[in-house]
Amino acid sequence: MRRDSAGGRARAYAPFSEKQLRALTWWCPPCPYQAVICDGAVRSGKTLCLSVSFISWAMDFFDGVDFALCGKTVQSLRRNLLLPLMPVLGSVGFACEESLTRGYVDIRFRGRENRFYLFGGMNESSAALIQGMTLGGVLFDEVALMPRSFVEQAMARCSLDGAKFFFNCNPESPGHWFYNEWIRRADERACLYLHFTMADNPSLSEETLARYRRLYSGAFYERFVEGKWVAAQGLVYPFFRPETYVRPCHGSCEMYYISCDYGTVNPASFGLWGLCGGVWYRLREYYHDSRISGEQRTDEEHYTRLEELAHDLPIRGVIVDPSAASFIACIRRHGRFRALPAVNRVLDGIRMVADALKEGKIVICPPCADAIREFGLYRWRDSGAMDAVRKEHDHAMDDIRYFVSTVLGERHDGGFSIAVARGAM
Repeated sequence: MRRDSAGGRARAYAPFSEKQLRALTWWCPPCPYQAVICDGAVRSGKTLCLSVSFISWAMDFFDGVDFALCGKTVQSLRRNLLLPLMPVLGSVGFACEESLTRGYVDIRFRGRENRFYLFGGMNESSAALIQGMTLGGVLFDEVALMPRSFVEQAMARCSLDGAKFFFNCNPESPGHWFYNEWIRRADERACLYLHFTMADNPSLSEETLARYRRLYSGAFYERFVEGKWVAAQGLVYPFFRPETYVRPCHGSCEMYYISCDYGTVNPASFGLWGLCGGVWYRLREYYHDSRISGEQRTDEEHYTRLEELAHDLPIRGVIVDPSAASFIACIRRHGRFRALPAVNRVLDGIRMVADALKEGKIVICPPCADAIREFGLYRWRDSGAMDAVRKEHDHAMDDIRYFVSTVLGERHDGGFSIAVARGAM
């Protein structure tokens, strides 16, 4: 049973689908596999089933052994996997005790106790975190977001007899190392491959399925809804139409931010954002391309235009590309605005901008001609093992991404945020 947060009523989980049951029980004897991969669409139920499967397997075959739960970050791992998992385990008799400071969970069941360490595989240096351990098995949540060095180091730690690997992920580019080394070679690696679609999650209503189909487009639709490993190509925002996403703001705004993609040789793009009726409007912008104007502006000259863009509005913060150290210092030196280094995760940010546009959380106003122009020109690179965008027609796109990622999005600690300055005017 689970409690409905809206009405406080308890309701039963929907029955498991056939594929979810396969993920839950694949390790039961006789089992010819050393690993399992669950990939496919978002909201297909693969994460919870695989995590319950991992804990059940570990507690059934081992006692007094260390295991690893791995995510892109420890914070995202706790939010996406551990917090939903622990109540489920508790409801069927597992006793779970988490040590936040030491980064592990002790789980007891029927006289056995094992320890599950939490690791984040954010970058190449993360591999050092797991060196020297001896593990009975490892679960990789969103393995396609982790560097290969971290994944292979974690697997190398699994030296106990009977150790197994559990992988789950949403699809990425077909040039991704995990797709080529594991999914395409699943049989020769003694790995069970289970591909999920949203139809494999019986708890999703038709209304929810329709909402997800409306939400995504292009490569994100093919990956997150259809569960395909496809290359990103063509326009980054192919759904963007001015008649749909461009309109004026009618009403008074209650909060303001400015987002900045700073450049001296490259174009500089600043956008003024106002919150009105629960929607963020890009009210107006400053865009300067020195190669077109023939005038290369200094930090102080760009700051003067920032002041003009803000006019006398009470700006909560100016969100700046974190690599623009000199301009951040310039803003802080003048003392009027709080400079906020932007969250700068390109692919996550692009997805969040697309979601925010489609959900009506952000709107572009008619005076923002350069942002409207770039939406029609911003493209994926044609080739490569990993997704990347062309470094052209991307300056307003970057400042919009900084705004959405930092103000509407998730911070690096995984918490939902609106960045509000202390003592904001």
